[in-house]
Amino acid sequence: MSQREIQSEPVIASRLSQAQISQWREQGYTLVNGLITPALQQQLLDLADATFPAAGSAAAEAVTDFGSNGALVFPSPHTIFNEISLDAVLLQAVADLLGTEISQLRITQSDLWPKYGRPERQSERDNRDQRMHVDYPNHSLVHPPRWETPEAVELILYYSDAADCGGETAVVPRTGPQDPAYRWPIIDAPGIGDLRFINDRVAAETYLSAVAPEVAEFRAALYEREARVAYRPGDVLLYRHDTWHRGTPLKQGARRLAHNMTFRVASAEWVSTLHPGWAWSAYRESQFFERWIGKASVLQRCVMGFPAPGNAYWNPETLAAVTARYGVFGFDPAPYRTQV
Repeated sequence: MSQREIQSEPVIASRLSQAQISQWREQGYTLVNGLITPALQQQLLDLADATFPAAGSAAAEAVTDFGSNGALVFPSPHTIFNEISLDAVLLQAVADLLGTEISQLRITQSDLWPKYGRPERQSERDNRDQRMHVDYPNHSLVHPPRWETPEAVELILYYSDAADCGGETAVVPRTGPQDPAYRWPIIDAPGIGDLRFINDRVAAETYLSAVAPEVAEFRAALYEREARVAYRPGDVLLYRHDTWHRGTPLKQGARRLAHNMTFRVASAEWVSTLHPGWAWSAYRESQFFERWIGKASVLQRCVMGFPAPGNAYWNPETLAAVTARYGVFGFDPAPYRTQV
């Protein structure tokens, strides 16, 4: 199995280069460093470190699944988490990849979670050593459109160092329109169609060898071509719903902290929100979500799905009503009033 490594490239002047954008659009991924400032990273790292069990602890032994189980998801009572989830530089990078404006983005996932190194799998659904997969089946109600018209960006913001803990993300770079690894439709994975969902690599490929040997043979070539992300703290892997990738095992006793986010274009309503939903966070005793909306920028509100200035929703009555709801939390109606 290939052990080729992917190294991050710096972001210059807070914008992705044309080469980085082209790599994402053509090969299905790009790995960059410098989208999030070190000071913000450190604040969120401190929060995550205090939130999740330490490596090697008894509590860590009980953590087996993907995600934070709601501990650090958007929207969060912790302002720093929301600020990074909707960071202006990060949003601009996503917009550049999709060839759109920030106001046309919608956030559908933001989850910071720990992964722990264990000596062996615990079940077929274990994510310790993942099978090769694409992410669209649990994000979208349909299938991604043709490669040339992407509708979503996924990313992983790493807070750990692969040299310390392993667990590199492996991707299969697309070589061009005729790449056999990206034959259409992209359905050759457990959990798609009538293939049973199995997450563990060995269990998945053993199952496919028995029930779908042609698929198993196709997938063997994917593993041979995988390249591993040699991530460092602050690196961001930007990829797509139709990029072949997988998680690899961490070093035993290690802990990796990583932040998964997804953004779609506003028109792709079939790309679902992974979390319970923003409105579900309202009416909490702390009113943290209402306070966040009150202080958020116009573009941050847009990415949450809040009506943009100029939207047909806005008229004198609705503007007064929304101000009545959020004004006490600092909501400024002026940007919306100019369009009414």
